[in-house]
Amino acid sequence: MEEILDIVQGMKSITLDEMSAVKLMNRIDTKYVVTECQLRAILLGICDNYYAQEVEGNRLSPYSTVYYDTPELTMYLIHHDRHLVRDKVRVRTYVDSHLTFCEVKHKNNKGRTKKKRIEVEPIPNILDNPEAAAFLAEKQPYDVNTLTPHLVTIFDRFTLVNYDKTERLTIDCNLRFENLRNGHTASMAPLAVMELKQDGRAHSLLKDVLFELRIRPFKVSKYCIGTCLTCPEVKQNRFKKKLRRIEKLKVVSYQPSAVSLVEPELIAEG
Repeated sequence: MEEILDIVQGMKSITLDEMSAVKLMNRIDTKYVVTECQLRAILLGICDNYYAQEVEGNRLSPYSTVYYDTPELTMYLIHHDRHLVRDKVRVRTYVDSHLTFCEVKHKNNKGRTKKKRIEVEPIPNILDNPEAAAFLAEKQPYDVNTLTPHLVTIFDRFTLVNYDKTERLTIDCNLRFENLRNGHTASMAPLAVMELKQDGRAHSLLKDVLFELRIRPFKVSKYCIGTCLTCPEVKQNRFKKKLRRIEKLKVVSYQPSAVSLVEPELIAEG
C-alpha cells in the first residue's frame, strides 16, 4: 500500500472546491475489482494525466457509510433478483471534511444512476431527524417507518480526476463491513474497488490502460457484497460467482504464485 500512496502523492492535486465542476450526479458508472499489484500498474499508467483530490492535506480519505433497508432486505433482494430499477438509502460521512449526507441512489432501466442528498447531522438513526425522514419519504419508494440501519461500510478512498475533467475515478481500499443487525464483520482487503464515473463519451486514458492490462469491468455492489459476507443465510445465489471471484483474487493478492489457481478470464475481469 505504501507504493500506492507514493504514486498518488506524486500526482498534481485538486481541491474540493475545484471538484465542484466534476460532480457527475447523473452519470454512468463502471466498476472494477483489482489487486494491489494491478492497482499499482494502473496508477503508473495514468498518474501524469490525472489530478488527486486533496482534503486538509490528505489524499487518502476515510469514509463511513450506513445503509438502510427494510426488515426483509427488500432493496438488497431487488438488486439480487436483477431488477433494473432499484434504490439504495444510505448515510455517508466524509470523515476528513466532517460532512454527513443522507442519500438516495436511484438506478433507472437505462443503467444511469441519479443521486440525491441533503446534509444532515450525524446521529445513530437518521430517521430521528425530521428533515431527513421527510426527504426520504419524498425521494424513495419505501415506507420510511420500515427502514432501519442494516450495514456499515468503512473504507479509505482516493479520488482522481482527469485533466480534462470529463471523468472521476474513485479507488476504495481497506474495505470493511459490519452488519448492524447481527454484529458480524467481514473485509475485502487487500483488494480495491474502483469506480469510473462518466457523464459523456469522451476518450478515457484509464480505459486504454485497463484494456492493456486485460482488466475488465466487474459489476459489484459494496452493499450487496457486504450483506452476503456478513449475513450468509440471506438469498445470494446470483452473487456466488462474484463472491468466488473475489476470494480467488484475494488468494492471488496474498500468494502471487497461486495465480494459476484463477481462471484467466477471472484475472482479466478482476
